[in-house]
Amino acid sequence: MYVKEWKALMRMALITCFLICAQVISAQEKNFSLDLKDVTVKEALEQLKAKTTYSLWFNVNDVDLGRKITVRFQDKSINEALEIILKGQSLSYEIKDKYIQIFKPRKAPEKGKGKVKQASGIVVDDKGESLPGVSIRFKEDETVGTVTDLNGHFQINIPEKAKTLIISYIGMETKELPIKEGTIKVVLNSDSQILDEVVVTGMTKVDKRLFTGATDRLKAEDARLDGIPDVSRALEGRSAGVSVQNVSGTFGTAPKIRVRGATSIYGSSKPLWVVDGVVMEDAVEINADDLSSGDAVTLISSAIAGLSADDIESFQILKDGSATSIYGARAMAGVVVITTKRGQAGVSRINYTGEFTSRLKPNYNDFNIMDSQEQMGVYNEMAEKGWLIFSDTYRASNSGVYGKMYQLINDYNPKTQTWGLENTPEARAGYLQMAEMRNTNWFDELFNNNITMNHSISISSGTEKAKYYGSISIYNDPGWTKASSVKRYTANANASFNLSDNLTLTLLSNGSYRRQKAPGTLSQEIDVVSGEVRRDFDINPYSYALNTSRTLALKDENGLVYYTRNYAPFNILNELDKNYIDLDVVDLKFQGELNWKIIKGLEAKVVGAVKYQMTSQDHLIKENSNQPEAYRAAGDATILDKNPLLYKNPDLPNSLPVVVLPEGGIFDKNEYKLFGYDFRASLSYNTSFKDKHIMNLFAGTEANSADRTQYWSRGWGYQYEKGGVPFYDYLIFKQGIEQNNQYYYNDLTYSRNLAFFGMATYSYMGKYTATGTLRYEGSNRLGKARSARWLPTWNAALAWNMHEEEFFEKLTPALSHFTLKASYSLTADRGPAFVTNSRVVYRNYSPYRPFADVKESGLQIEDLENSELTYEKKHEFNIGVDFGFIDNRINLSADYYTRNNYDLIGVINTQGSGGQGMKYANVASMKSSGFELTLSTKNIRTKSFQWTTDFIFSKSKNEITELDSKARVMSLISGMGFAEKGYPVRALFSIPFQGLNEDGLPTFINENGEITITEINFQESMKKGFLKYEGPTDPTITGSFGNIFSYKNFRLNVFMTYSFGNVVRLDPVFKSEYSDLDAMPKEFKNRWTVPGDEAHTNIPVIAHKRQVQDIPNLKYAYNAYNYSDVRVAKGDFIRMKEISLSYDFNPAWIKQFKLNNLQLKLQATNLFLVYSDSKLNGQDPEFFRSGGVASPVPKQFTLTLRLGL
Repeated sequence: MYVKEWKALMRMALITCFLICAQVISAQEKNFSLDLKDVTVKEALEQLKAKTTYSLWFNVNDVDLGRKITVRFQDKSINEALEIILKGQSLSYEIKDKYIQIFKPRKAPEKGKGKVKQASGIVVDDKGESLPGVSIRFKEDETVGTVTDLNGHFQINIPEKAKTLIISYIGMETKELPIKEGTIKVVLNSDSQILDEVVVTGMTKVDKRLFTGATDRLKAEDARLDGIPDVSRALEGRSAGVSVQNVSGTFGTAPKIRVRGATSIYGSSKPLWVVDGVVMEDAVEINADDLSSGDAVTLISSAIAGLSADDIESFQILKDGSATSIYGARAMAGVVVITTKRGQAGVSRINYTGEFTSRLKPNYNDFNIMDSQEQMGVYNEMAEKGWLIFSDTYRASNSGVYGKMYQLINDYNPKTQTWGLENTPEARAGYLQMAEMRNTNWFDELFNNNITMNHSISISSGTEKAKYYGSISIYNDPGWTKASSVKRYTANANASFNLSDNLTLTLLSNGSYRRQKAPGTLSQEIDVVSGEVRRDFDINPYSYALNTSRTLALKDENGLVYYTRNYAPFNILNELDKNYIDLDVVDLKFQGELNWKIIKGLEAKVVGAVKYQMTSQDHLIKENSNQPEAYRAAGDATILDKNPLLYKNPDLPNSLPVVVLPEGGIFDKNEYKLFGYDFRASLSYNTSFKDKHIMNLFAGTEANSADRTQYWSRGWGYQYEKGGVPFYDYLIFKQGIEQNNQYYYNDLTYSRNLAFFGMATYSYMGKYTATGTLRYEGSNRLGKARSARWLPTWNAALAWNMHEEEFFEKLTPALSHFTLKASYSLTADRGPAFVTNSRVVYRNYSPYRPFADVKESGLQIEDLENSELTYEKKHEFNIGVDFGFIDNRINLSADYYTRNNYDLIGVINTQGSGGQGMKYANVASMKSSGFELTLSTKNIRTKSFQWTTDFIFSKSKNEITELDSKARVMSLISGMGFAEKGYPVRALFSIPFQGLNEDGLPTFINENGEITITEINFQESMKKGFLKYEGPTDPTITGSFGNIFSYKNFRLNVFMTYSFGNVVRLDPVFKSEYSDLDAMPKEFKNRWTVPGDEAHTNIPVIAHKRQVQDIPNLKYAYNAYNYSDVRVAKGDFIRMKEISLSYDFNPAWIKQFKLNNLQLKLQATNLFLVYSDSKLNGQDPEFFRSGGVASPVPKQFTLTLRLGL
């Protein structure tokens, strides 16, 4: 498959090279003709340029462009054509590569006159490449000027009164330099580098000297991780205070991102994403805790999954209230502003990027899972303890090696008159011995080493009148695991038109289509009674490989080997082939901007955007997969009695359970739609007076909407192999009615927001700056009272640029720059999406009735009205310093902040008036603080070798100060933690383990202070003092350490990320009853086996069958052990995130192929953990093994090719 793709790519490359070479030869050798009568020189030159591929450079003051000429010639060369067109103008010209420069011959000074002063030099770009055609003129006398030649050199006579040179070039910054005699070298930076001195807030651009907030700007080329298509993951370790937890690495799932920690108790605390000034809405509003659930809905949890990394110019991360206040009540959790690439005037480029990624399969050597021999030893012990006997295992809901053996013993073939396996001790021992030596490598069987490809092509061009940029990209992932694949297509186009000197129109569009396949999954469920977290019919390949015994066979000489799950045949390959999710995602955005420069300094801007996203998620559960077969499993009376998926008709009390899905499979369909618009009108005024006072004013209004639709339906008896014709029994609908189940629903949500905002900045000589921001906005999701629905947010900030002071010169170059800033602000958030009771919420429902014929419809009050429901709010104080040493070879930035969050949504317990005992209201509060440090050093900088280092450190902590929580024990001890007064927002607690008793069973302290085995109430919500606090589940310390070494054209990047301060719950692997399907960790080798072992081990005994029968609810004990303090590890880690080596080919060499740039890069990502807690035993501290569609971020190698024409 991939050999063909590589051959096709090679053929395309050869054809492209041939065409380029042919074009070069043709352009060099081909003559041409012109027939022009009575035209201007300008028109003739334009025709010459159109007939050839040359670019023309000249000073318009040197050439008489309006002169009328007649040009007629046949089959002339470019030199002959120029002689004809320029005849009579005393001009010279020079041709080099594809450039033609026309200039006046330089005059020698006349004899007898004084020596004429001259300035000369060379103009280059930031990469050292010469720039032809750069305009050189004098500020005091613009009639005197010249342009650089094809090698970037210039020479110009200096007028008497001239003092300043103005050097300008399209697409580059303009420089003013004092005149110096002799030769000078001028370096012009591109417009994108000029942006480094500008803070892009998404609404406006602010001079960095006048910006008073805490922010970081990241160039996309520096932050991006090749081979990682989700651009949000590129932020990891790149900005102080920004925490990125890769709770799942599956495409489309969003990482858990925090900017300065959590800001809400029940809300998402996710930052606001803004792309080109427009807020990006999530298709579904998913709680941050649910990102690690593994549910299928997480596949569309990323708001920017449809954005290609190659289209991004930069990230601007707005962190404190001063930076985010312009977004008011939407920015409490921070803002990430993405600016996409645009065309540049005078620069035409065609760029290609190809990424080829190979991901490593997981390896059992990294985990502490038993091999088949060790596992069979455990099974033997289980058999001795009354488990795995024929009468139970043959009819068990789940069985592996032993169950298969008993099925073969009971399988008689009448044709051959033989049994599948002889029922003799020798035959049974031989069969089990084969399983003992099997040691199946599930990772090899279920994972692939496919090559993931990402191709991106972009075209950009521009003139002074119009600028264009367009790109397309194709991402093809054949799948790291079986039953998983992704194909994503993106297209991006934008154009900017200067309709007049003061009017600019910009049009932007972005679209993506994604086709994705994922293993079929149902939603995760928590049994709050027993404390068990489960997912029925889970076939996640990663979880399966870690949870399934290595004694099982996948195939034999007869084909696939089936074992038993849910009373039905099960083989993982068959299941992944016949139980999967097809996902189609369409994401579109159309945007227009109109800028009008009314007078000098006064500018009006109007922005409008329309967004549409549609997701179709089809879950195909085919007829021969495990779930439909489980509905049909009714082999004998024992299975009839135990299978919960069979239907017992209440109308026939004495009848046996019956099958209600006799044929076909199940077809589940989910559709998610989002349609929204954004409109913003703003007015900005920037001025200065007396060369001392700088004032910037910005004001405007915006309105936006988001309409969300979620539809779900289930089709029973869908016959995939018979043309899709449904075959169903009416009893399955009768069963659903009696269980009060829905078989479809359609939910609609409407969100409307309106805001007015203003910002004023005053600066005295760029030294002292004061900024104030005010925003007033309303939302339809909040209470009808004006004080609740409408909220003013504000910010006040000061800054001191000490480097602008006169005395600062005495401190240079030891101290290069110094800025001190402070701010105090109020920002807000609309609160959790599920809290909607600003008005009374009525909902139709179907009351439970035990019989289908008494079904009726009802109306209930779901939530009582809370007319005072309002925004969650945050006061924040931030003080920061930014300074550099030794000509900015050492740069340091530090910020300290404190936050007071109040009016947070929390649960309040009432007397039950109105029929509701617990309500959501603005009754909670929390406080937090933190420190952030960024250190950048240029350790060595020579002509051939550079070494730079970046160190990022941030520490934050938070505490809930007010919350009337009645959280259950189960919520506090589960992996994500929960909210409790006096603790962090996500605090993890544990049941205190008190050791093993004389029978090897775990004991604990319960809510009554008693030592017990099974008397644990997981639903307890009042007496929780017995729980042990472990720590927060969100890290408190995050950062990175990176080094970049550059030698000539080679560049080596070594980048590590780290995280400390949080705890993680170890995977729940202990049970009171195991089956011969289960894999067990090697910790079981240290389990309790004989009396006295309780003094040496904490690993509980494999319970005897008699113990399970004699001790009620023994599973409570083992579930409690999974949530005890001995099953907690530190979440600290140091990860080698990236090691990459790139090589940029010599520009002089690649010019012969008409290439502007050519780069090869090899990158290793997520390679290994430098440090983690030894108790994790291979468990990734960021990833929650929750099954479903979740998978960790893999170790991978990426080869990247970048070239530009």
